[in-house]
Amino acid sequence: MSAAHRGCNSFFSILVCSCSAGSQILALLLVLLIVSYSSAEQSNQRSRSERHLDPSDFLWPNDAKMALSLTFDDGRSSQVTDGVPVLDSFDVKVTFYAQPENLVEELELWRKAVASGHEFGNHTIGHPCTGNFAWVRYDNVALESYDLDRIRTEVLQANDKIEELLGVRPVSFAYPCGQTYVGRGINTKSYVPLIAELFQTGRRWLDETSNAPDHFDPAQVMAMRMDGEDFSTIRRRMERTKRNGNWLVLAGHGVGDSTRWGTDLGMLRELLAYVQEPSNGVWTAPVSEVASFIRSEQAIGK
Repeated sequence: MSAAHRGCNSFFSILVCSCSAGSQILALLLVLLIVSYSSAEQSNQRSRSERHLDPSDFLWPNDAKMALSLTFDDGRSSQVTDGVPVLDSFDVKVTFYAQPENLVEELELWRKAVASGHEFGNHTIGHPCTGNFAWVRYDNVALESYDLDRIRTEVLQANDKIEELLGVRPVSFAYPCGQTYVGRGINTKSYVPLIAELFQTGRRWLDETSNAPDHFDPAQVMAMRMDGEDFSTIRRRMERTKRNGNWLVLAGHGVGDSTRWGTDLGMLRELLAYVQEPSNGVWTAPVSEVASFIRSEQAIGK
């Protein structure tokens, strides 16, 4: 082997050494281009990953790493007969978004839940959702047939009735089915501005992320599913929320139900035990309390 080829052991060296003198410059440029592309691609991979982990500098109470709000929709009886005793045993307060008519059957228990510190929000009178659900068409509460005047009237009726039944006037609202519009086609209107006018918060549903305290919209609070989930799934969501320093809102329906619209009692107990351990860094409070805390901290920072 000639002296010129003794150093040609690597792929790139062989590529350069095997070329004529005139072509070696082009080969070297090709090598540099490949190396540069590889470095840039690795950098892009890191930046894509890091974009999803942008820790805020927001300070939660008790040096917590995140905030958590547990919420339950509709005012179902299992929430107060099965859920509230477990919640109270861990001294965790949550937000119940109720349809007034659903409160009547267990009214005395619901009144006790109010007295123990749980928050009650508005979930409308008729639970209007898209008419693509057959039951919605049957009940004549398809959002496509609504206008802003009708939704305003029914939301205020629900507030009046909840206040009559429980003695508290809701300051929080949950959009039925997580849907925030009325009408159809070019006549579609968002009723988010209406909720922003009437309430401190409006909670969505089936979202894919938590709430960044320096960016979230109080009239469109993101909420993730709690029904049908096991504790390991919920814990992964909390760990991700901690890394971002965000506010996680979980939404459920029945308590103890085995259906996809129920929050498992065993999972709920595991979750409550976890958040009660200070070393886990979770501050738990009802929706309006967390939103009020964020607003107060933002005001201080101005």
